[in-house]
Amino acid sequence: MSATPEGITSGVLKTKVGVLTNLAPRASLTEAALNSDLVAAATSSLRLGDVQLVVDLGAVQVLNSAALETLADIQDQAVRLGGWLKLAHANAIVSDILRLTGFTRYVSLMDSPGENPPATAGKSRRLGDILVDRGVVSEEQIEEAVTLQKITTKRMGQIIIDNGWASEMDVLSALGEQLEVPVIRLRAGVYDADVVNLLDRKTLGRLQVMPLQQLRGEVFLATVDPQAMPVFDEVERRTGLRVQPVLARREDIQNSLNDACAGNIDTIELFDDVDEDFEVIENNLPDDYSAIDEMAEGSPVINLVNSLVQRAIRDGASDIHIEPSRHKSRVRFRIDGVLYEVTTVRAELHPSIVSRLKVMANLDIAERRLPQDGRIQVHTQGRAVDMRFSSLPGLFGEKVVLRVPTFKSLLGNTHGLILVTGPTGSGKTTSLYAALNYLNSIEKNIVTIEDPVEYQIEIVNQNEVRDQIGLSFSTILRHTLRQDPDIIMVGEIRDRETAEIAVQAALTGHLVLSTLHTNHAIGAITRMIDMDVEPYLLSSALIGVVAQRLVRTICPACKTSYLAGPELVSQYGWEGEGQVQLARGRGCSECYDSGYRGRLGIHEMLDVDDGLQRLITANAGRDELAGYLQQRDFRPLFEDGLDHARAGETTIEEISRVIKA
Repeated sequence: MSATPEGITSGVLKTKVGVLTNLAPRASLTEAALNSDLVAAATSSLRLGDVQLVVDLGAVQVLNSAALETLADIQDQAVRLGGWLKLAHANAIVSDILRLTGFTRYVSLMDSPGENPPATAGKSRRLGDILVDRGVVSEEQIEEAVTLQKITTKRMGQIIIDNGWASEMDVLSALGEQLEVPVIRLRAGVYDADVVNLLDRKTLGRLQVMPLQQLRGEVFLATVDPQAMPVFDEVERRTGLRVQPVLARREDIQNSLNDACAGNIDTIELFDDVDEDFEVIENNLPDDYSAIDEMAEGSPVINLVNSLVQRAIRDGASDIHIEPSRHKSRVRFRIDGVLYEVTTVRAELHPSIVSRLKVMANLDIAERRLPQDGRIQVHTQGRAVDMRFSSLPGLFGEKVVLRVPTFKSLLGNTHGLILVTGPTGSGKTTSLYAALNYLNSIEKNIVTIEDPVEYQIEIVNQNEVRDQIGLSFSTILRHTLRQDPDIIMVGEIRDRETAEIAVQAALTGHLVLSTLHTNHAIGAITRMIDMDVEPYLLSSALIGVVAQRLVRTICPACKTSYLAGPELVSQYGWEGEGQVQLARGRGCSECYDSGYRGRLGIHEMLDVDDGLQRLITANAGRDELAGYLQQRDFRPLFEDGLDHARAGETTIEEISRVIKA
C-alpha cells in the first residue's frame, strides 16, 4: 500500500497510509514552534476524521517535557474520538525518555529499539536473591554481606558495591526489578534542561538527585536511593510535583549535573559537592589580603576551586588551564593529550580564583605582574596529589596552569629522560611497551633498542642487541641518533657509555625511555651518577622516574572482608577514620588455596622539579634527596600499596612481602 503525501505543516510532514495518518517531525522536539506544528497537524487530521495517528520519530534526536505533554494531549484527543496515537522509529535516547517516564501509559510504541520488556514483579523478592539468580554474586557473598550489614549498618547494595562483588549498575538493575523502578544510563539528551532548573544547583548537589523530565504533574528524579523519602518530600515541596524515582549511577548523576549547569555563567556553583575526603594541604599564610583576596577566601570560590581540582583528578586530567578573556574565564582540562573545555565563569571572578590558587600554593598573592611557579598539595580519593602551579600575566589577567603529575603527563614531554625502575620481574618492560603504545602514531619516528624484542609493535622501528657481534646498546643508540628519531626506548641502561648517550639524546631534543635495576625511584639518580654521568647533565635531562612492583590481587571467588584491628589502625595512622574495612582471600580451588589470583602494579613517581634539579647538580646523597622528597609529601611504594589494600584489591601482607623482600 503506497503512502499519499498530504502536505507539510511547517516542520511536520503529514502522509496517509490507508487509514493511518503518519506525522513526521523534521527535527528534534525541543522547540515550542515545532511542538505547535505537531499539534496543528494532529488537530487538522482529527477534524477530518483521521483518528488513527502515527508519529514517526525517525528525525527526532531528542525531545523535552513539553513535547511529552503535547504527545499525551494528542493521544487524549484521539481516544475521545475513538482513535489512538502510536509512536514509531524512536532512537535509543528517545526510547529511554519514554521508558523512564512510563509514557506507555499514554501512548503505544511500535518498534522502539530501546524499549525493554516490563520488569517482573519482584517486591516479595530480596535484593540478594535477585543478584544470586542473575549469577552476579554467590550465596556465600550474600551471607557475608548480611553479616557486614549488622556491623556497619550499611545497606546491602552498598556493601556489595564496596567489596567489588558487583558493579553499581548491576546492583541498581536488581534494585529496579525488586522495587519496579526504571533504571537508566544517564547521559546528555535524556534530561530536559528546563526541568533540571526546577531546583537550584546547590540543592541538587546536597540531595544528590537530578530532575530529568516532567509529565502530567510528576517529576522523574534520577537518584541512587529509590527509598530516600525525606529527599523526595523536599523535592515535592519545592516543585509542587509528585516525585517518581529513576535509578542511575551516582557518577552519572554528578557528571550530568555538571554538564547541565556548565552553561550557566551567572553562578559559580558549577561542579560536584566536594567529597568528604578532599583536603587542601595548606601552608602558613599571611593575613593581610586585598579585597579580591578576601573574596577568594569566601566559601563559594573555595568550593569552586576545590571541585575543579577534584573533577580534574577524577577524570584523569594531566593539566588544568584557567584562561581569562574579555568577558569570561575559560576552564579546560587536558585529557589523553587533548584539551577539552569544561566550563566558563564570569570574568570578574577570575582574579579571585587565581588568588585562591596562589593561597593554596603559598605564593605572593599581591604580585600579579610577574610569572610565578609553585606547588599545591591536596588529598582526595584516598591519596595525596602533588600539583605544579604556574601563572603567566596576559592581556586580560593571569593565565594559570595546574599540572597533575602522572606517568601520562611525563610522556607528554617532547624531550627528556624517563626511567622505570624495579627488580627483575616487576613489569618494567611491560610498562615501557604500554608507554610506546600510548605514544605510537604515524607522525612520530619511534626507535627501540631491546635485548631481546619481547613484543612487536606496528610502525615502531625495533632493534635487537647482539653482543656477540659487537651490536651493543651503546652502539645501536649512537647510530639511532642519526636516524632522526623523536622517541627512543632503550631496554636497559647497563653501562656508562649507554647512560651518557641516553642523557645526551635527552638533552638534544629526544624523548628517551629506559629502565634501571634499582629498588626505589631515588636509587635511579644515585645509580646514574655512580655510572659517572655528570650531575649537571643528569639534572637537566632527567624529567621523571617511576618505580614499580607487581603484587598479587585477592581471588574474587573467595574474597572476604574483615575489620582492621586496633594494632593495624595505630600502625598505619588510620585513627579517626572510623571502622577500616580490609579484605583477604579464604583460599579455594580457583586460586590453588592461596587466596590470590592475578596481579596489579603499585608505583611511586618522582617528577623532577627545580629543587630536585639543584640537589642533583650539587651531587646530593641519598639521605638528602629522601629528605627533600619527604618535604614534598612524596608518595612511596608502600603507601600506594596501602591504598590498594584499603580498596580491597590486595592485602597488607602481600604489599609487605613484595616491597620488603
